[in-house]
Amino acid sequence: MAQGHLIPFMQLAQLIDRRKGYSVTIINTPSNIHTLRSSLPSTSSVHLVDLTFSGGPENTDSITHDEFYSFFQSIESSIRPSFRRFLSDAIAADPDNPPCIICDGSLGWTVEVAEELGVFHAFFLPSGAYGSAVFHSLWTQRPYEWKDSDEFALPNRPDIKLHRSQVSPMLLHANDEDPGFMYFRRQILMSSNSSGILINTAKEFERGGVEFLEAQTGTPIWPIGPILRMPKKSTPSDSGCVAWLNQHAEASVLYVSFGSENSISAPQMMELAMGLEASETIFVWVVRPPVGFDFEGEFRAEEWLPEGFEERMRERNRGMLIRGWAPQLEILSHTSTGGFLSHCGWNSVIESLSNGVPIIGWPLGAEQYYNSKMMVEEVGVCVEVARGSESVVERGHVERIVRSVMDDGGLGREMRRKAREMGKVLREAVGEGGASVRAMDEFLVKAFSNK
Repeated sequence: MAQGHLIPFMQLAQLIDRRKGYSVTIINTPSNIHTLRSSLPSTSSVHLVDLTFSGGPENTDSITHDEFYSFFQSIESSIRPSFRRFLSDAIAADPDNPPCIICDGSLGWTVEVAEELGVFHAFFLPSGAYGSAVFHSLWTQRPYEWKDSDEFALPNRPDIKLHRSQVSPMLLHANDEDPGFMYFRRQILMSSNSSGILINTAKEFERGGVEFLEAQTGTPIWPIGPILRMPKKSTPSDSGCVAWLNQHAEASVLYVSFGSENSISAPQMMELAMGLEASETIFVWVVRPPVGFDFEGEFRAEEWLPEGFEERMRERNRGMLIRGWAPQLEILSHTSTGGFLSHCGWNSVIESLSNGVPIIGWPLGAEQYYNSKMMVEEVGVCVEVARGSESVVERGHVERIVRSVMDDGGLGREMRRKAREMGKVLREAVGEGGASVRAMDEFLVKAFSNK
């Protein structure tokens, strides 16, 4: 029920649909199905079904973080009966070919429905293995018990140490009497009752993370990624962005974006702008209203950016500000793009590395902290500039980090070399005969072995 999850699910559905002998149906609420239908290629045979829904928000992009618990609780109570009816009807219509259910990791209750009806169930996590494993460990190990410490190690992995700034406020302040915490903890624990987990990564890229996740959940893991988004149809604004990128030298432009559902605070935005200008780095920045303001509202540059900032950047041809949606894949694949200042959502991470672009990390929530941690400590393709939307950000620090990553020599050159190596690993995994392709085949054989 989130944009960053719907898109990978659509790609997964089409991946399976391209194999002969399978019929694929995506089930969701009416509004989300409408969105998916508009982006489904006309050549696809994927079926889309909207379930009976009692009303209210249908996607996380229309709620605040404080509303997450009530949102998911409402989704379960409203959809669970119609989901069960849909599956029962499918089984009755073709009892010799029972379906395989693949559900989002946040909908743990679907395991109970699958067990009741006796059908194969798997979760699909659009995130990476390491980030998912750490996230799972935190929710099941109760990190709030260590909330008085600035740093602590995971009890089941003492070699993995975290700082309190890498743990969401909800977890740090939760307890066993918190209904929201207990609800999500139950959903996450359900992964151990599933028949398996599909993960949007490649084993050669995250071998340690895959093993950690398998040990953490006690469930078979099939790394089938990276499942990358397909570029949207170009629009005049897209071509304008690409034409602007064409004017600049190879690997000279920094792309700045915090994803489709995130933003930073107004003071952070001001310091980021000043740091970018001081660095003299050319950039493309996808701007949205800061935290605490209407995310879909007008971007008020005169309030949230330095005076005359956008005009100076335009006049000097050093910066382009894009309001709303941007053609991310086109930007990251362009030869002039040499770095990505990102919230480290997994879709953004794999899109960046698949194009050989190193990352400046600014994680804002969920498992983004651990994606960034892995990219910094294990892969060497990332440097963190900040964490969260509440941290103090100083323009001089932004300037130094941006300069170091965008430099043609030293750290920047080495990070780009490693990013290109990782991109090759990711592309080979999903190429003909690649490890992720074989994992997908193995999963489908397992899922339908009882026919």
